[in-house]
Amino acid sequence: MSENRPFVLTIAGLDPSGGAGILADIKTFEQHKVTGFAISTANTIQTENQFYEIQWTDLSFVIRSIETLFLNYKISVVKIGIVSSLHDLNQILSIIKQLSPSTKIVWDPVLKSTTKFEFMNTEDQFDLNKILSKIDLITPNFHEAEILFPDYISKENRFSTNILLKGGHNEKALGTDHLFLKDEMLELLPSEKNCFEKHGSGCVLSSAITSNLALNQTLIEACKNAKIYIENYLSSTTTLIGYHYV
Repeated sequence: MSENRPFVLTIAGLDPSGGAGILADIKTFEQHKVTGFAISTANTIQTENQFYEIQWTDLSFVIRSIETLFLNYKISVVKIGIVSSLHDLNQILSIIKQLSPSTKIVWDPVLKSTTKFEFMNTEDQFDLNKILSKIDLITPNFHEAEILFPDYISKENRFSTNILLKGGHNEKALGTDHLFLKDEMLELLPSEKNCFEKHGSGCVLSSAITSNLALNQTLIEACKNAKIYIENYLSSTTTLIGYHYV
């Protein structure tokens, strides 16, 4: 493998339509000129507009896959997508931090599909702040933020990680993202591009941020440049599956 490209890893589900999950992540990684690895947390049966079924990968298999990759490669950033529970997420985070404390982690908390299929069980109520302390950035949309942080939507970050609150479901300011850092909140405004809804757009955005962080961009730069990438993706077609290009 080329020594000129940093290594990144996606730990997420397999969407056979390629619009979301590890296939979308790998497409995004390649466009950003980083070397992408993938570990599947679940196989799914779905199209770009309908979700049918999910089959979770055994957690021990996921953990062994993570161990194998980290023992053979220096992975600079990991993106995590769908996992079945906060317990599993915590186990995955713990093994990554044990193997490589310097590796950055981006979590895209996919809690439900657009057809309302529930992925993650959040009822176990692990200590969420303890989990978030192991993550460098979480990228929820408004609906996901309301589930994870019922009293959260405010102008201050009271949690132990950075949060990019995506604006795709923000009816008051559609397309305006809010980046909550430790000491400040930044608004990332949309461009004037004519964008169309896409299946898996959250996966693409988070994997673009992952790529940019691996390319040594600051968190603010990574999020701003990922917003440009996702807008290009959203404007590439009028259908639910878009084209990847920088």
